[in-house]
Amino acid sequence: MKGAVDPTVAKNVKNLKHIITHGLELEWLVKNPFFGFRYAYVETQQAILTQEEINSIETKMFSSQRVERVKNLFLFQCYTGLSYVDMAKLISSNIVKGNDGNDWLVFSRTKSKIPVRIPLLSKAKSIIELYKNAKGDFLMPVYANQNMNILLKDIADLCGIKKNLTTHVGRRTFATTVLLSNGIPIETVSKLLGHTNLRATQVYAKVVDNKISKEMMGLEDLLRKKSQKECD
Repeated sequence: MKGAVDPTVAKNVKNLKHIITHGLELEWLVKNPFFGFRYAYVETQQAILTQEEINSIETKMFSSQRVERVKNLFLFQCYTGLSYVDMAKLISSNIVKGNDGNDWLVFSRTKSKIPVRIPLLSKAKSIIELYKNAKGDFLMPVYANQNMNILLKDIADLCGIKKNLTTHVGRRTFATTVLLSNGIPIETVSKLLGHTNLRATQVYAKVVDNKISKEMMGLEDLLRKKSQKECD
């Protein structure tokens, strides 16, 4: 049996197969029900914002305070790489002074418990400053993830962005557009994202490589046209 499945299904099937294998080793099963089953991993296109799209969101002002806040929270993700759940749990004590005298975010990722240290860019600090007088000890006044994703779709429409905007897009955008595209080494990107190995980070480098490849193909075409004009 063969079939192509999306990444989430493929991951779940892979985990289930590990459980089945363990069951066979313990002799809880006499036969592997997955014998002969093969599946192809289908890579999906991940939405990532360009710098121009980030700028269009930054410069767009919304009359709704709720939408404006979601915009700022999303931009905070774009400049820190935080997942929604990690951003929602930040408290004031997560900001510490680093050895360089600058403010750093210091926390452990909710998903993996990996400790992360992120030096705050000025744009991220300015967003924190906007909500420094918010009630409670939480650093950011975060809405429910589902509500944020609904409003992010409205923000994308109003900014003319033809991409499926979600809270996770901010994390991807930080890795690719803000870091890798500006020459930050992939090892550093991996540390800032709290990844346990480089393989998890390399998917972002692949996106940047594809972008570079397209730009170089465009340059190749331009040089060819210039060469033809000179020959004429």
